[in-house]
Order: sequence, then C-alpha cells, then structure tokens
Amino acid sequence: MKDRLYLFDTTLRDGQQTQGVQFSASDKTQIAHALDALGVDYIEGGWPGANPTDSEFFAAAPRTRAKMTAFGMTKRVGRSAANDDVLAAVLNAGTATVCLVGKTHEFHVSTALGVTLDENRQAIAETFRHLRALGREALFDAEHFFDGYRANPGYALSCLRAALDEGARWAVLCDTNGGTLPSEVGRIVSEVIAAGIPGEALGIHCHDDTGNAVAGSLAATEAGCRQVQGTLNGLGERCGNANLTSLIPTLLLKEPYASRFETGVSAEALRGLLKTSRILDDILNRVPLRSAPYIGASAFAHKAGLHASAILKDPTTYEHIDPARVGNERVIPMSNQAGQSNLRARLAQAGIEADPKDSRLARILDVVKEREDQGYAFDGAQASFELVARRELGLCPSFFEVKRYRVTVERRKNKYDRMVSLSEAVVVVKIGGRKAMSVSDSMDGSGQDRGPVNALAKALAKDLGPYQACIDDMKLVDFKVRITQGGTEAVTRVIIDSEDGQGRRWSTVGVSPNIVDASFEALLDAIQWKLIRDIGQPLALP
Repeated sequence: MKDRLYLFDTTLRDGQQTQGVQFSASDKTQIAHALDALGVDYIEGGWPGANPTDSEFFAAAPRTRAKMTAFGMTKRVGRSAANDDVLAAVLNAGTATVCLVGKTHEFHVSTALGVTLDENRQAIAETFRHLRALGREALFDAEHFFDGYRANPGYALSCLRAALDEGARWAVLCDTNGGTLPSEVGRIVSEVIAAGIPGEALGIHCHDDTGNAVAGSLAATEAGCRQVQGTLNGLGERCGNANLTSLIPTLLLKEPYASRFETGVSAEALRGLLKTSRILDDILNRVPLRSAPYIGASAFAHKAGLHASAILKDPTTYEHIDPARVGNERVIPMSNQAGQSNLRARLAQAGIEADPKDSRLARILDVVKEREDQGYAFDGAQASFELVARRELGLCPSFFEVKRYRVTVERRKNKYDRMVSLSEAVVVVKIGGRKAMSVSDSMDGSGQDRGPVNALAKALAKDLGPYQACIDDMKLVDFKVRITQGGTEAVTRVIIDSEDGQGRRWSTVGVSPNIVDASFEALLDAIQWKLIRDIGQPLALP
C-alpha cells in the first residue's frame, strides 16, 4: 500500500516574496483555482493582517477542495495567545487550517527575538494549545530548523515537540537560508524521526539558494517526511523555493517515488501541469523559462540530427518521459545543423506528408542554411520553418496580400506638458477582390506608449475580413530583438512568440536591417501559421 504524500503550495505567500512579484487579490483567486484543479492538498493564501491585499483575499477566499491556509507567526513573548493582536488577525481570517512560523535556532531566538530559549519554547507550546482549543488544524513552520539543529539539536527538537505535543498536525522543517545540501537534509530528517518524531507529522520546506531545493525535498521524503512544500515555477525569495512543477511530475512518474507514494494529483491533472505553469506566467507577465524541466518549451527539443533520427525510431532513446504526460510536446528544431531526420520529423509533426525521395526536401534544407547565414534562426522559430517548408513544397496557401504599410513615430507634449512618443501604423491588405485599410496607434488602455511594432501589430490584426474571428484570440506574448552583425552592416533579427485561446504557443522570425520590417515579417508569419492551423485553405471569396 502506498504512503500518502501531502502537497503544500505556498505560491501565494512565499512566492509573493519574489523580487518584482506583487499579486492582487483577484490574481490570488485565479491562481488558487488553478492550484486546486491541479490537486494540491494545501494552499497557503498569505498573511492576513500583514497587508491589505492578503486581508482582501481572505475576506472573500475562494471555495476550494484544497485546505485554504492562513499564515502567521506564533504568539509573542509577554502576551497570551488569546490577546496577541497579530495572531488574532490570522485566526480571524476564519480558515480551518493555520500555519505559524516560529524560531528553532537558538541564535535567532537570542539575537532576533531577544528572549530566552525557554520563553521561546513556551510561546510555541501556548500558541498551539490555543489553536487546538479553537479546533484549528495547525502547522508549525520551524524556521531555520536545519541551521538550528546543527547548532543545538536538542533545542531544535524540543521546539518541534512543544508544537506537536500541544496539538500541531505538522511540524515543517524549513531550510530557510537554502544552504543545506540534500545528503544532509536526508540525514537530519532521519535523525529527527529516530528521536521519536513520526514522519507522518513532518513536512519539508526548502529554498533554492544552492540549486538543490527539489533534490533536498526528495531526500526528505525518502527519509520519511510526508508533506512537501513548494511553489509554482519555483517562485520565492532570493533564489526561490522548491519548484512544484519539477517536484510533482518527479513524484508521480519517477521511481522509487511513483511506487511508494500517492498524492492528490491525478494523471489527468498532471497533463494540465504546463497550462497551470503558464497561467502563473501570464499573470506575472513573465516569459516562460524554455529550459524548465518537464514543462519548458525546450524540455523535449531534439536539435541534433543523430538524436532526431533515433527519436523517429523510438522516442525513449532521448526522452525520459512521454511529454504529453505533463501537457508538453516534442520539438524537432530546424537549423543549419539539421539533417534529413530532423526535417522529416518536423514535417510529420506539422502534419505534412513528404516522400523521403522527394528532391524538394534537400532544397528545404538548403533554404534553411541560406537563411540562417543571413541571420535567421529557425531552431527558435518553428512556425516560420514550417512556412518555409510549405512554400518549397507548394503547400502554403495565400489568405491575404499586404499591399503596403506605413509607420510613423511622433514626439510631442501631452496635456501635462511632458514629452511623449506616439506611433501610428497604416496597413493595407487585399483579401479576395477587396482592399481594406486599417489604422492603429501604439497607446494602450492605460495611456502608455507601446511603440511602433505594437501599432503595426494592432493595425494588421484589425480587419482581416472573413478571417478576423480566427485571429481575434491571438496575442503576442514575447518579443525578442538581436543584432546579428555589427557596424553599418547591422542586421536585426526579431523573434515573436504568439499564443491563442487554445493555449497553443508558436514562434516566428523576421530579419532585416530595419527593425520594423523584421518585426512585420515575423508578425505576418504568426498570422499565416494560425490561419493554416485553424482554417487550412482560403475561403471562396468574390
């Protein structure tokens, strides 16, 4: 029989400590629903009373299957648990589960708190006695536990016992500074259990300051911890927390964990892991990390021709799992290093059937190499490669024709007598026998200028007649510019990442000495790829 392993997500609390991250109450609600759908057991929503956002969130906390948890700290020395206003604010949030942080490292007790070791331990005991009387499920966040255990193991253990003996359900061992290596995490957890504290009452909370938070969390579960804490996408203070988007698939898909443990995450929910990760990135307006394990865009990318050839025969030759199990997909990039194996695999992925003996396949490779010599990069722009291949194979339909476009940039004073920039774009397209002219500017809803490329993209997507509905759910999610040559001969490469309402994401590339022309080329490719995917062939138009 498998042991139950409980997943505790602290994205909304510890993740909010990430530099540059600030959730609104509505952001937190959206993330909480995504986490609940994933199947975590606990969602730590924040610290009620510590800031207006967290108080607002708990005032209308979403109903979740997962246990919504309020975070705070143990009562202060010199006050009773019933009369500590900071603790009261946490309890008044009304959550059935409460997680409270307390000191377990003698250095922090004497230096940070300025109290005696006995006074700190007594404060822990009184706090959890109070929570037990209120009928709350309680977690003790044992701050700096591993550092404290190294300094004075007897005292660190006595703090855990003070909480557990008075009714805490969990004692969470925190590697707060993130400096404890996995082997030591495993050793200390084993010693804690050998000292009489059951693993069924122990959690692990690792930070990633040495890049070992996931490994440390796994070492703790092997040693006996039965709760694992972490954040989506590894958010967290300094270098972040243990990344649940790496931990969860490892626990579900890798041995010995898959055979030993069960979690609240189903195989079906696991297939939504990539989507859950992207929800968070979208809220934060962050570009997803391409190299992220399991869910990164490059996690299952096979650029080398030798690898691609083997993948065609058996994907397990170079893939440790089926990417579909986490909602990801295999990518066979094209570049000037590519061979016939990459090409055939990439065409098959795009749904293009080609005879291996077709001489046009060699021509596609020649075109790719020629264009990369000019500054293109198709290994990071798979949609543009697909269009190159379709054009060489006579499989690239024309949905519309751009007759002309113009972009102007004006620098002027606004009503506040401040100098501002405003870009305007005009695009004329021909669809069937009809010409349409669209005009747009670069101002967003908040009155901020978003530049000439933004104006051009808005104008291009403003009126495509019968194809408009197809592109209305497109959005530009990343825009990368690189100068590929120096001096007066400089060439600009633009790569655009687009996404649609189905969650599909694709990349296109444009190259020109003019950044606007390069951007427009990439924009055109993005729309063309979307129309081919959704419509296939041009509509019969007058």
